[in-house]
Amino acid sequence: MDGATNSQRKPQAPKVAPNFIDNIPLLQVAANSPPASVAGAVAGCIRDYRQVYLQAIGAGAVNQAVKAVAIARGYLAPSGDEIVCIPQFHDIKIVEEERTTIRLLVQIR
Repeated sequence: MDGATNSQRKPQAPKVAPNFIDNIPLLQVAANSPPASVAGAVAGCIRDYRQVYLQAIGAGAVNQAVKAVAIARGYLAPSGDEIVCIPQFHDIKIVEEERTTIRLLVQIR
């Protein structure tokens, strides 16, 4: 063990390859997504690609996505990276049904 307590460790980003839209990573967020895990993935994408989309359907998923952005801001602050979040509506088709999602573009300020 390295002697660090759980409260001292930064969560690691999940080892999941994101989808891409126009060369920007896209992370899907669900109502049951752990915000700290999503934040780790957001911070990793910001470090690697300088921007990332978070896509959420429903109030619970949007809530988790916004919490993740706030947490990711804290993860990135020590390195001097300041992020901004630009919300947008986006229509998608799921099993022949049209749904409206919230897409958050998170990028370096």
